[in-house]
Amino acid sequence: MTNDTAEDLFQQGLARYRAGEEAATLIPLYEKITDRQPKVASGWICLSWLYLLNNQATLALKAAKQAVKLSPEDPQARINLAIALLETNQKGVREQVEAAQNWLMLLSDLKEEIIENFAEGARRRPNWEPLEKVRKWVLES
Repeated sequence: MTNDTAEDLFQQGLARYRAGEEAATLIPLYEKITDRQPKVASGWICLSWLYLLNNQATLALKAAKQAVKLSPEDPQARINLAIALLETNQKGVREQVEAAQNWLMLLSDLKEEIIENFAEGARRRPNWEPLEKVRKWVLES
């Protein structure tokens, strides 16, 4: 595994996630990916999502902020940040929700993936109120 590139590790992690592996076991892999490629937003987006799924809101907030900094046009990065802000009782949720909505209007091909991500989050972490709030705001407002 030491010879794998960050992209190889990312693809392995994505396959493991899709196969149903727990967030907690994938977090170290995505921490390694972001260490190797700290300027690639996709690793930070995934890491923030995994932290959120694993009830680690403070770490999710830090990772989501980095993801948005690197890729401000990515709606999933904005959604993760909005959820993390809600979970840590911080301001700025509306700004992130509005940005996600705006980017989804421009990048409408991503909407189905975002809908699937909300559903996946609800399956993996039932009764996740901040996720449901952000889902409603992003998709139904």
